[in-house]
Amino acid sequence: MSLTSIILKFAVPVPNILKYDNYLFIGPHPDDIEIGAGSTIAKLVSLGKKVSFLICLDGRFGLDYAPHGTTPEALIDIRKKESIEAANLLGVTDVYFLGFSDGGLYKKEDLFSAMAVAIGKIQPDIIFAPDPDVPSECHIDHLNVGTCAKNLAFFAPFKEIMAAHNASPANVQAIGFYMTAKPNKYVKTGKYKKKQLSAILCHKSQFPADSEAFSSVKTYLTLRSIDFGIRSFKGRAEGFRVLSRTHMHCLPEAGK
Repeated sequence: MSLTSIILKFAVPVPNILKYDNYLFIGPHPDDIEIGAGSTIAKLVSLGKKVSFLICLDGRFGLDYAPHGTTPEALIDIRKKESIEAANLLGVTDVYFLGFSDGGLYKKEDLFSAMAVAIGKIQPDIIFAPDPDVPSECHIDHLNVGTCAKNLAFFAPFKEIMAAHNASPANVQAIGFYMTAKPNKYVKTGKYKKKQLSAILCHKSQFPADSEAFSSVKTYLTLRSIDFGIRSFKGRAEGFRVLSRTHMHCLPEAGK
């Protein structure tokens, strides 16, 4: 770590995730938010925070565990209902759907504008999205949503830029990336892990309780929570790469 990076850690500290009032969690597909940050969301709700979900894509092609004969069009409604059920289980009642097609079958600029409108409406203090800078991530939907969220976290307060997308400005103060390889902030979530797993099970078309898919994600999330807990001395934890507005522009050391 460079001398500049060390000094910046003290001069421009990473924001405390729990200090905000209004949170927006953005998911590419139904179930991504719960997998990436479900325990943290349950904790935020328990602390009285306002939490909203924005689900960008319809998940129509996630047919592996859907009932036999389910069409992509039918799966859209199934996954929407599962998303609402999962969110409600975590204590979240504000769930928004943009309805773009799964599989990158949309124009990225249209996705960006729709996300801008939603952020202007919800007025979050901090937004969360999948980390688009993970070298191993190959899913175009995760990359597109994460990149749009990353750009909008910076542009949201600019009235003229948001107006170009028919959106209102929003005083977004930070962004937190879930599903990240480089967390710099951790949230102690031990007692909320069961609620996260229960929320994932609400997505029955993707994670039947007796399926290998659910067994695998449960094992992974358990190992990750232990790993992050050891790193942060918090027992069990979720990790995020968090950037304040100061970190977002012309400060390359913030990415280390």
